[in-house]
Amino acid sequence: MSGPETEVLHGAGDAGKTGERAAQRQTPAPAAGASGGGRRLVERVARVRELGIVVALAALFGVTGAVNPGFLGFDSLRDILLNSAIIAMLAVGQTLVVVTRNVDLSVSSVVGLTAFGGAVILADHPGVPIPVVIAGCVLLGALCGAINGVLVGVAKVPALVATLGTLYAFRGIDFAVAGGRQVNAADMPEAFLSLGSRSVLGLPLLALVALVVLLAVGWMMRNLPWGRELYAIGSNPDAAVLAGIQVRRRVVTAFVVNGALAGLAGVMWAARFGTVDATVATGKELDVIAAVVVGGVAIFGGSGTVYGAALGALLLSSITSALAVLRVDALAQTAINGALLIAAIVLDRVLALRVAAALRRRRFRDAR
Repeated sequence: MSGPETEVLHGAGDAGKTGERAAQRQTPAPAAGASGGGRRLVERVARVRELGIVVALAALFGVTGAVNPGFLGFDSLRDILLNSAIIAMLAVGQTLVVVTRNVDLSVSSVVGLTAFGGAVILADHPGVPIPVVIAGCVLLGALCGAINGVLVGVAKVPALVATLGTLYAFRGIDFAVAGGRQVNAADMPEAFLSLGSRSVLGLPLLALVALVVLLAVGWMMRNLPWGRELYAIGSNPDAAVLAGIQVRRRVVTAFVVNGALAGLAGVMWAARFGTVDATVATGKELDVIAAVVVGGVAIFGGSGTVYGAALGALLLSSITSALAVLRVDALAQTAINGALLIAAIVLDRVLALRVAAALRRRRFRDAR
């Protein structure tokens, strides 16, 4: 939970006003005792959640590094950043959807479709500029996101059902287009493949791209009315409608942006691994959702930050690398990730209940 979602909770609570007045109410006056105290409380909880992930990362690297010092080497840390960059990119987009009380299970298929599509264009038409191919993949991802957004936001199909259907539909299109073909690194331009291995100031380029996207989306979610309205929709969709928020448009927009980021992640995947076929990123949607939930984004919507989701992606990628270094069985790694996901959901629910109770107590004291 964080500041923006608390503000929109107060903004969307009073129904029947125009959108302009609802937007004005999204930032309560500092003098409002209960509102200001509640906002500070929620912001403090958000910092604790994200600080907890940082502490967990520090403990993980400390313990694993003590057992195997090579884990803290430059090459190992670089691989962890590269492995987490794509999942972090997807987690940022998924956060936009989850805070509106929805979910997108089709992101892995969008990654696969755009990665293969971009790789085929580069292999069969080497004269096409790389920026044009990247833009095309992003647009294709946005189109897939728009399909999901229309199904969920306009047709009112439950997100779980709609995106489960498009997960298989997009993957089916991928298989149909691929026809069993595999694009190898030797078929693609070296200039494109270098994007997956190039470093800037010692940091992997893909990780820097993910960081730029993270900071941009995080700023928009916190400072723009568009981002605040997503939190309002997730907190109370009915109140958001009555407050004048264009819920359908905002939900569709969240899915479109999520799809566009998945398209960009597809480009990153092709550049990172080189070999691309129709099975790219199969099953990765669960890793993305796990990163989002572990990062403190409430699966029931209305709270969480993209920063926490990105930290969750980094934590899960680091755990996978650490367990491999410690020679833990692959099945045990899956069990550990599942246990982390369950623990994160339970912790989020406990914190939500405690914050809600604290806010009620503050309002009761103010009323007296």
